Amino acid sequence: MTRPGATIDQVEPSWPEPVRPPVGAPNVLVVLFDDVGFADFGCYGSEVATPTIDRLAGAGLRMTGFHTTAMCSTTRAALFTGRNHHSVGMGCLANFDSGYPGYRGRVTRDAPMISEVLGAAGYRNYMLGKWHLTNLTESGPTGPFDGWPLGRGFHRFYGFLDAETDQYSPELVRDNSPIAAPGDHTTGYHLTEDLADQAIAMWSSHEAADPALPWFTMFAPGACHAPHQAPVELIDHYERIFRKGWDATRHDRLARQIELGIVPAGTVLPDRNPMVRPWDAHTDDERAVFARLMAAYAAMLDHTDRQLARLVDHLERSGQLDNTIVIVTSDNGSSQEGGPNGFVNAMGPYNGRPEPMVEKSARLADIGGPDTHSNIPWGFAMAANTPLKRYKQNTHGGGVRDPFVIHWPAGLPTDGSLRTPFAHVCDLAPTLYDLVGLAHPDGLEGVSFEAALHDPDATTGKVRQYFEMFGHRGIWLDGWKAVAYHQPGTSFDDDRWELYHLDVDVNEVHDLAAAEPERLAAMIDAWWDEAEANQVLPLDDRFAERFAENAERHRGGRTRYVFWNGMEHLPGDVAPDLRSRSYTISAEVDLRGLDVAGGQADGVIVAHGDATGGWSLFVRDGRLVHDLNVGGEAQLLASPEVLPAERLTLGFRMDRHQEPGHPVVGDAQLTVDGSTVARMETGRTFFVMVSWSGLDIGMDRGTTVSDYDRTGRYVGPNVFGGRLRRVVVDLHGDQELDHEAVGAAEMARE
Repeated sequence: MTRPGATIDQVEPSWPEPVRPPVGAPNVLVVLFDDVGFADFGCYGSEVATPTIDRLAGAGLRMTGFHTTAMCSTTRAALFTGRNHHSVGMGCLANFDSGYPGYRGRVTRDAPMISEVLGAAGYRNYMLGKWHLTNLTESGPTGPFDGWPLGRGFHRFYGFLDAETDQYSPELVRDNSPIAAPGDHTTGYHLTEDLADQAIAMWSSHEAADPALPWFTMFAPGACHAPHQAPVELIDHYERIFRKGWDATRHDRLARQIELGIVPAGTVLPDRNPMVRPWDAHTDDERAVFARLMAAYAAMLDHTDRQLARLVDHLERSGQLDNTIVIVTSDNGSSQEGGPNGFVNAMGPYNGRPEPMVEKSARLADIGGPDTHSNIPWGFAMAANTPLKRYKQNTHGGGVRDPFVIHWPAGLPTDGSLRTPFAHVCDLAPTLYDLVGLAHPDGLEGVSFEAALHDPDATTGKVRQYFEMFGHRGIWLDGWKAVAYHQPGTSFDDDRWELYHLDVDVNEVHDLAAAEPERLAAMIDAWWDEAEANQVLPLDDRFAERFAENAERHRGGRTRYVFWNGMEHLPGDVAPDLRSRSYTISAEVDLRGLDVAGGQADGVIVAHGDATGGWSLFVRDGRLVHDLNVGGEAQLLASPEVLPAERLTLGFRMDRHQEPGHPVVGDAQLTVDGSTVARMETGRTFFVMVSWSGLDIGMDRGTTVSDYDRTGRYVGPNVFGGRLRRVVVDLHGDQELDHEAVGAAEMARE
């Protein structure tokens, strides 16, 4: 006999209530540009065509007092958590852990992200593009994955984990796995277009499965972070425009900003940033290079706006646009990392290979293409930030004041009007929670500016906001701003604090430090209070040491890497460190039964990098070849004889040596079964970096390391025709890094 309650006729079934968001909850789309300046959108004064952004602004709202944190990882941390970036452990960059609570390089689990809060309320969350919130030493196949997008509340991810990536040959990840891009430059591939395709696919799939559920999407393209890469016809178009130079660009943009009301009438341009010369002081060749570099930057922005048009069109066609909160902003101001003259391929100079102006001039037509890593010179970065001082990394306006467009016809004014209150990126999360109708999680440090979006006369209740980046400091307090520029390596006590009444001096032109010493002193004290409360201390202006210490902690004493056939793509930050050292590469292959002379064994054995720099060991026409590509300069070493159709150990050895009073040189050798078959000496080795693209065995994907656009080139992926057992890389103990140069290169990567 059964016991009571043992059969279904005696027990009523029940089901848990599914988590559902508030009735009528909107979708949320945040478009986060990278290194785009305050004046770069058309609706903020630019001559660059951004009709999609302008359309959203015209039927939405623009903020003129929106601020970020001066860098990419830090802005993302503050945006996602609604807290100050130091207080969640992202005081500087995701690239390293400095050993202090405010500088862990990853967002603490104690601070829930928007994706986690909205996910708990029933939203589905999609992330596309740049993440840069994971320690890059944790971006490899062993993770850990708890700091990747899927570990922080996103349900789907398609993008890249690093600070930047090549638009034609990206370091792509889908969810938690690296993947090859579905095309390359030869097929018309561009990452931004791919991201738009993937976003539309995710939304379409979402609607097919459950259209009643709202979604949150972060769309974070690489634009306009270096490398600046875009269709050549767009670059040609903007080259004609920017021949006017940076002085005229600043003048024209300021006039337009005053006309649009972005800045008040009477606003004047500050002096040029330090070490920026007048446009007319440069030669014709220099001006031609600078204009072309800026044209690639502008073309990348224009091209991205065209992809946003596709997203907006899809939302409109599917009936979702009216009830989707669309936000378009940037993570910081335009970048100073291009230096005074910009770069055509920065990978050479970062490795000690000069890029003189004559070489830049000779490569004008290449700028923006698949074998370039271009960046703009200081003068045009200054113009991008018009009318503000300085750049990304700095806590003056050029580093931390950004455009901000919001469009939500179902819930906000649609008259295209401006909103002027001060706001900070950490204020965005609480604002979104208010707009969506959700309670704020505990611990938020940002202040919602929802009321100001509805009413231009409303105040936000925010009274202070600190800034700090690499020792540069600042604080906004009730309409005033104190700010200090810090020269790395100097005493913080020697920094000179400036004081501005930001409510009436939007671009920090009139320094009132001498006139208001008591106010300035009180604001400096307030900065120290905020610094203590938010884990800013200890102040740390070291670049080189932090990168070096992090690399040593990660790699430790490891000197051997074994790559078995079938291995997945390996990101550059977890690949063997060949910089400024001797090393040996060996590959066990089986060529038996192949017509080696006829090319059946041809293909890549192992490759790390891309067309702008890296190394590749491969077989071509039956011969073993190694390419040491430093900054786009191929150094080919080939065996004179066709390889035998046998089991072989194929190798490459680099011996680093230096005679007193002479530069470092490398003695490179190709080996077959331990015997040297070819040799060369070179002064061009990997002094500072190998590549920010990763490593593969058995193929070379994307824009290939070797012979790009040269006679006899191989076309990726150029899969190895023989049977590959494994590749072994042995690192010798003679590494001598220039940590200052490493730090400078890594900073340019951010």
